[in-house]
Amino acid sequence: MPPQRGPRPKGRRPQRRDPQPIPVAAPAVAVAEPTGAVVTIPKSIAVGELARAMDVSVVDVIRSLVNLGTMASINEIIDFETATLVANELGVEVRPEEEAPVLTEEEAPATETVGAKEILWTDVDPAKLKERPPVVTVLGHVDHGKTSLLDAIRSTNVTSREAGGITQHIGAYQIEHNGRKVTFLDTPGHEAFTAMRARGAQVTDVAVLVVAADDGVQPQTIEAISHAKAAGVPIVVALNKIDRPDSNTDQVKAQLAEHGVTIEEYGGDTPLVPVSAKTKQGIEDLVETVLLVADVAELKADPDRPAIGRVIEAHLDKGRGPVATVLVQTGTLERGDLVVAGTTFGKVRAMVDDKLKNVGRAEPSRPVEILGLPEVPEAGDVLRVVPDEKAARALVAQNARERAAGMAAERPATLDEMFAQVKEGRAKELKIVLKADVQGSLEAIKSALAKIPQDEVTLAVIHDAVGDITESDLTLAAASGAVVVGFNTKMEAPARRVADSTKVDVRQYKVIYELLEDVQKALTGMLEPEMVESTLGHAEVLQLFTAGKTTIAGCRVADGVIRRGAQARVLRGGQTVYDGKVGTLRRMKDDVREVTVGLECGIVLENFNDEQVGDVVECYVVQPKPR
Repeated sequence: MPPQRGPRPKGRRPQRRDPQPIPVAAPAVAVAEPTGAVVTIPKSIAVGELARAMDVSVVDVIRSLVNLGTMASINEIIDFETATLVANELGVEVRPEEEAPVLTEEEAPATETVGAKEILWTDVDPAKLKERPPVVTVLGHVDHGKTSLLDAIRSTNVTSREAGGITQHIGAYQIEHNGRKVTFLDTPGHEAFTAMRARGAQVTDVAVLVVAADDGVQPQTIEAISHAKAAGVPIVVALNKIDRPDSNTDQVKAQLAEHGVTIEEYGGDTPLVPVSAKTKQGIEDLVETVLLVADVAELKADPDRPAIGRVIEAHLDKGRGPVATVLVQTGTLERGDLVVAGTTFGKVRAMVDDKLKNVGRAEPSRPVEILGLPEVPEAGDVLRVVPDEKAARALVAQNARERAAGMAAERPATLDEMFAQVKEGRAKELKIVLKADVQGSLEAIKSALAKIPQDEVTLAVIHDAVGDITESDLTLAAASGAVVVGFNTKMEAPARRVADSTKVDVRQYKVIYELLEDVQKALTGMLEPEMVESTLGHAEVLQLFTAGKTTIAGCRVADGVIRRGAQARVLRGGQTVYDGKVGTLRRMKDDVREVTVGLECGIVLENFNDEQVGDVVECYVVQPKPR
């Protein structure tokens, strides 16, 4: 009996395993079976867009990509061949679009400049342009009363019918003053202001610079001035805290003049309004002044056309889904409109204003929260009403390609590129963000830079300050196409991350004349090639031999290659004890040009006979790198 029972399990085990591969393969055959659906897609498409086009879950598309060995996120762009493989696995037939997926001539965006703003426009009729409210951003030093001033402005516009006071929650709000409206953007500061501008989202018409009368111009005040000037936005100074007994308005006015902000009282063109956020003094005068500045700019838009605007901020709400705060720049946005925001599109299901009221339409310069987008857009994305889903898909694909190609934002300038542009006669201005360790050095450098001949290229120091290079400096440089120059300064970790992501050119110096020499050569396009060191290989000293007065180091090449005539340094305990050249290189009894990894050789170094067993010979070359 035991011999009979033994073979039976052996015979049954294969029978239990044989059917297992069948269910694994079966779904692939079943899924690959066409369902009859035919979808037209462009040559490159975002993963999320492909899922919507095939009317399947994004998870299924990503899972199919993983099965194909491709790791991709929802916004990543894939080519048509990869999309076809995914579609076949999901049982959908896809065909390429015969024409490039761009908008028709009637729908194609044109560029118009209206009220000093350049955004996407279509069907622009000057006769239809009407006055629109100005959009204001409040900037200034920390603790100078920006938030208090915004609260004071809002509180003066709350009616008795609005029970519960102000409910400002969407990062932007609109007030009314003597029958005219003003929109305020409640941003975290000038970093956010410039980060938006770096993506092309120039949404601000007027910058209100808040300066405390008892504290004067401070480092962040100077930064705010630089950011506003770089954006070309008119400034209105709000001199806050004038109710304080230690306020000194004359001192603040003089400090502002030192930093290029000359107020009207001193013969300049910058209005200054004394205010007190605490007592509400001067608040109405401030709003009145903002409206006067807006009148000079002649801000206009066409309210009787499909809306175009910008996403100010966006987030994912647990109860409501993707929520975007939108500032309409031209046209009128209505509930039910089909909109494209960056690489996503959907119908506007609901709109909420800054007082939590549902609204049916939003005119130019009005901020609203919108619901209905399937994904969270990015701050700075253009929001655009489109006529139908075909146009929406085309615009989304176009935006996705531009974003993938890095065309969404202007790439910052580098000194290397500036030299080439000077030689070609294309460069007109070299912008610099200048930081130094002390005020004396800063003034000396600025004075010396001003004396540099500027025949071919104009030098513009758009911001200068004392201290380390900060994240704010990098965002300003990225938005303005500037180069960051530091003298005896360090770069903060957040700033280093911004520099890596934006590719801003950061140059740091310890000798002033080297800084001035580089800038001058940049202006004339004559900078010499940069000398760059490249390591060839390392060899470990195993044994020493002597031939007369010459020491021969018997070595084994640990990595790379050792080359005769190349530069060499001897490392002992992590310290360099020699830096010279490889004079002679021998393999067995033959002189050779180079020895590769794993082989043994004899090395004679020029003018050095003090090698020790255990030393490491590092071989390297120094070559010019074209700028």
